[in-house]
Amino acid sequence: MFEVKNLSEEKSIVCQILKELRDKEIQQDRYRFRKNIERIGMIAAYEISKSLDFASTQTQTPLGSSDTTELADQTVIGTVLRAGIPLQHGVNQLFNQADLAYISAYRHQTTGNQFEIKVEYLASPSIENRVLILTDPMLATGQSLVLTYEQFLAQGNPKKVHLVSVIGSQEGVDYVKQHIPNATLWIGTIDPDLDENGYIVPGLGDAGDLSFGTKTQH
Repeated sequence: MFEVKNLSEEKSIVCQILKELRDKEIQQDRYRFRKNIERIGMIAAYEISKSLDFASTQTQTPLGSSDTTELADQTVIGTVLRAGIPLQHGVNQLFNQADLAYISAYRHQTTGNQFEIKVEYLASPSIENRVLILTDPMLATGQSLVLTYEQFLAQGNPKKVHLVSVIGSQEGVDYVKQHIPNATLWIGTIDPDLDENGYIVPGLGDAGDLSFGTKTQH
């Protein structure tokens, strides 16, 4: 079953973070932009952790023994280069024992405003029977996230799939729901439209360029 967890449906600090991410003046500070993306990742990771398996254990303190709980699920956090790196880093801040995986996926212009998604590189550990968390900040058409997911399946059959995005379009969310039916999507907010170039409106612009600088070629 596909579930959507919209992190801004209830008023929280997520709303403030999204406001700053959208603000074209605040966006000029790349470091602040990346840190805000990371903060969304950390919040999503905390929410994801509530659904994972934990084990009871004993921990020795300086003064005695304590009944404690530790994470039993070992996660793999995958991301789409390059835009997804800050979001992956945020998730990894909480799941700091996780393995990390990387994939390249980019838009290749064909004719006019038409484009196709190309995937050229994948580096990942086995995801067999593990919790897979895929991070992609902008869920526009949904095509890159679906192709990424399909590529990762070559590394095994995951126990559970969580998807993490900052902003998505309703069209993109619907596309992902259709093609990745057994997953949970954690998303900062969902915008209504895509423009003729396939960018989210109002969105926030190009997350990769805003994080790392404008590309010289696409």
